[in-house]
Amino acid sequence: MRLNQVPRNCQCKVLALCWEMIRVIRSARTQGEERGIIQKECADIRAQFRQGDNGERSHSLAKLLYVHMLGYPAHFGQMECVRLIASPRYSEKRIGYLGAMMLLDEKQDASLLITNSIKNDLSHSSQYVQSLALCTLACMGSAEMCRDLAPEIERLLRASNCYIKKKATLCAVHIIRKVPELAELFTPSARSLLSEKNHGVLHGAVVLITELCEHNPDTLDQFRKAVPELVQIMKGLVTSSYSPEHNVAGISDPFLQVRILRLLRILGHNNDTASDAMNDLLAQVATNTDSSKTAGSAVLYETVLTIMDINSESGLRVLAVNILGRFLLNNDRNIRYISMTSLQKIVQTDHNAVQRHRGTIVDCLKDQDTSVKRRALELSLALVSAVNIRSMMKELLIFLSTCPPELRSQTTSGIFNVAERYSPSKRWHIDTILHVLTTAGGDVRDETVPNLIQLITTASELHCYTVHKLYRALVKEISQQPLVQVACWCIGEYGDLLLKGECEEIEPVQVTEDDVLDALETVLQSHMSSPATRGFALTATMKLSTRITDNVDRIRSIVSIYGSCIDLELQQRAVEYNALFKKYDHMRAAVLERMPVMGKNSPGHTNGDTSGENKEPDPSKPKPVEAGLLSEPASQVCDLLDLLGGTDTPLQPNPAPTSTPTTTSSTDLLDLLGGLEPTPVLTETVYEKNGLRLKIQCDKQTETEVMVTLIGSNSAQNDITNFSLQAAVPKSVQLQMKAPSGNVIPAHGLGQVTQTVVLNNPNKVSLKIRIRVSYSNQGVMHQDTVQIDSFPSPACQPQSALCDTYTSSASP
Repeated sequence: MRLNQVPRNCQCKVLALCWEMIRVIRSARTQGEERGIIQKECADIRAQFRQGDNGERSHSLAKLLYVHMLGYPAHFGQMECVRLIASPRYSEKRIGYLGAMMLLDEKQDASLLITNSIKNDLSHSSQYVQSLALCTLACMGSAEMCRDLAPEIERLLRASNCYIKKKATLCAVHIIRKVPELAELFTPSARSLLSEKNHGVLHGAVVLITELCEHNPDTLDQFRKAVPELVQIMKGLVTSSYSPEHNVAGISDPFLQVRILRLLRILGHNNDTASDAMNDLLAQVATNTDSSKTAGSAVLYETVLTIMDINSESGLRVLAVNILGRFLLNNDRNIRYISMTSLQKIVQTDHNAVQRHRGTIVDCLKDQDTSVKRRALELSLALVSAVNIRSMMKELLIFLSTCPPELRSQTTSGIFNVAERYSPSKRWHIDTILHVLTTAGGDVRDETVPNLIQLITTASELHCYTVHKLYRALVKEISQQPLVQVACWCIGEYGDLLLKGECEEIEPVQVTEDDVLDALETVLQSHMSSPATRGFALTATMKLSTRITDNVDRIRSIVSIYGSCIDLELQQRAVEYNALFKKYDHMRAAVLERMPVMGKNSPGHTNGDTSGENKEPDPSKPKPVEAGLLSEPASQVCDLLDLLGGTDTPLQPNPAPTSTPTTTSSTDLLDLLGGLEPTPVLTETVYEKNGLRLKIQCDKQTETEVMVTLIGSNSAQNDITNFSLQAAVPKSVQLQMKAPSGNVIPAHGLGQVTQTVVLNNPNKVSLKIRIRVSYSNQGVMHQDTVQIDSFPSPACQPQSALCDTYTSSASP
């Protein structure tokens, strides 16, 4: 309702009274003075309400609404709204409906009292009174009100007045959202509204049909027959001449165009007939719409989304990608951001078309806005292939050296993934990872060190090259802990190659035994070294005792110092190494020999694999590796029995079970007791969406305590970032959530994130836990809630004393 449609004298009086109160409130110098003024005004308003019908109630309610806008309590005006709505005077009715929309909602019982007044006003002779009732119902109508008044709204959809028909259409949208089962009531009228010429009615009709299609997919076939009408309406908007009433920045009614394009996207999804009927229109809109203004960009963006979601022609999809490419050159960062978001969604299906804009996308890495950088990084990683891996990696490494700290972890993770998938050679792969570790070693994932060590062991021809390069990096800087750990490991394994000083791939460095030991001792004594790094350095020092000849006594001295170290892990290693020097010196060379080639446990792509796809194993072929694994526990048991004096009868391994659940490490010990079958660790999937799978595993369960582990894995194409879990339990249950293992879940199932939850239930109530899962996938934040009413059985029930013994003995 526009103010100029109200009698002039009513406007002036209401505005004068309200303005005087506003002036007084604004003149308050302190918050306390303001509260005093508000309390005085509220007291006056209450007094006016108690006086009954004195003609000033609407003015008092108008002032109360301003008080409500300032955040002060105004609930005592709810019943006054009901009284004013029932008033025959338009000025009071108008303020009453406005107050109802601001002070009432569907949770308030007072809202039900105005249902009859709204029904009467919907049949009023004045279109302005009807519009007040329609606006109020569309704003705060509850499900009960919608059910009662839906027939009246359907009747008004067939009214001859366009002003009422427009508001009734939007009110019908609210009713469908509140009570979806009433959608069938408005389906016949919705189709007829498309023949209207009024843009407001057309806009409401398109919104209504969109809502009907989303809530009731069965109506799609019925409304697909209206695609030609929608195409004609859209063509009329595109080719129409200048109209000052609907023109926005040179575009004829862009709001209606956007709504029609969204509806066409729904109707053309997975339907060839409807898609063919709109192909020509989409090409015309994409070609003739001016993108220099925001209104034109909005229409083009919806056109692109529609083209990508229907069964469109290949040439039309290329045109859509080119439009997004033009958006990347726009000065508006918001337009660049949504362009890269759209390209991220279609890069898997139209990879070659997006590749044409690779240079522009890489330039967006230099943008000042962090959100634009993040989108450009995700899109750049998705564009990497075996053909452009070298050039793209140069750009990514340059970006890594200058990117903000909050993007370094995501950048290093993405570089490692694409390097593993598309690396042209092992030497290039190793050089790339070492460059990342040198630049941002503190931001890499925990599994980077073992993965790089596994890669180095498989490249036997590069051992000399790698150890020389890592030794130089170690001497230069020891602040990057992952790099120092890999360097120490390589020096311990291939220190003899380093001391020879012969390397064809790199200029050799003449290194003496003292130089190598000095470098390792520097790592051991540095305050920057973590306990894990000191462990690598101590082991490397010990391994060098079998690879050098002149400084064994120095190594023995270094190892003995850490036999009394405050760190228990380091102390244990030093004690064991001292025992090798003293009691088992004859076994030292065999124990400290080079590690064999390590196999990679996690699935992934091999070096030089250009397909970028995981190869599925052939089920028809035997799996000798699994057979070996099944026979391994039996051989270990035989070795244990041999220590007890030997047996005449060889131990036969138990037949393998048909299912393959995960078993605990204590099952081999249970086999020694004979006949005790190991209990599998059962897991249950509690959440699976957008490639994220969350499982729950019960580790321990007693009458008053339950310990469970939540395991998150990712089968999607991109890493899941910002992964976090929140839990809620009944008030009588105590909850303790331990720190998660990380917040990034690698793509393609290459890793997991785990978090342990301990529930203390002293009152022995029924356990329930509600988990809130939050994560970011392709830059889009997701948040879902799941409730767990039962837990899987633990591997070993603590009621058994035998299980209790082995559980406690296996604990660290």
